[in-house]
Amino acid sequence: MSKAERTRQFIIEQTAPVFNKQGYAGTSLNDLTAATGLTKGAIYGNFENKEEVALAAFEHNLAFVFNGLRASAPKTAPAREKLLAVPRFYRQVYAELQARGGCPILNTAVEVDDAPASPLRRRVQETLRGWHGNLVHVIEAGQQAGDLKPEADATRYATVLMALIEGGVLLAKATENPQALYTVLDHLEQLIETELVA
Repeated sequence: MSKAERTRQFIIEQTAPVFNKQGYAGTSLNDLTAATGLTKGAIYGNFENKEEVALAAFEHNLAFVFNGLRASAPKTAPAREKLLAVPRFYRQVYAELQARGGCPILNTAVEVDDAPASPLRRRVQETLRGWHGNLVHVIEAGQQAGDLKPEADATRYATVLMALIEGGVLLAKATENPQALYTVLDHLEQLIETELVA
């Protein structure tokens, strides 16, 4: 990496938890300089504006979640294992996720839901579509392999899985009680085993 690339990456890494905890609107330029120890000029020498920093920070925070999900089950694993790896991952990383400010998808989605022109909102929507599409693909592949029930509506179950996870994270964070999430994850595992697995 060049010096400029290293500086840019440093800014992203240092500001990512700030944006995830405080949101785009709640994060000032002073917050960014405090987090990085850099001047405003140094930050804007590497990013066009605060929104560009926020988008890069969102991608960084998102990578923690999606890289972890990808690593939680091998690509060659059966569909059942891939689906069960999702609640297992959230159970294992919940404490670290909270230390980072919570789920970046949930946090950002709530903040930008009334800002239709926001690039952050568009990125959240793309992320949700991609996650949904990936779950549909896993379910349909499992059905073709005979591992999952052929009559299960892949689109419906992908939506339910996502809603349960994000809803569980929201409840746990809002009530400061991780058991809320663990209860949802237990239900999700039961749902996978009883309604999807052939």
